[in-house]
Amino acid sequence: MPDQHAPCAGFAQQLIAVEKAVVDAKQTLICDHVDHCLSSPAKDPDTDDLIAIKKYL
Repeated sequence: MPDQHAPCAGFAQQLIAVEKAVVDAKQTLICDHVDHCLSSPAKDPDTDDLIAIKKYL
């Protein structure tokens, strides 16, 4: 909840920092998943699945 007395610029800066953190976390999770799919020796990677995942990067 935003502080009623906080400067608007500081609040906007905090929101931008949170947004960047979420984007970075999303990219890390997706890259880890792709690495897992590519390194699985049990089966060949599903190319269509990897292409679909690419749109989230």
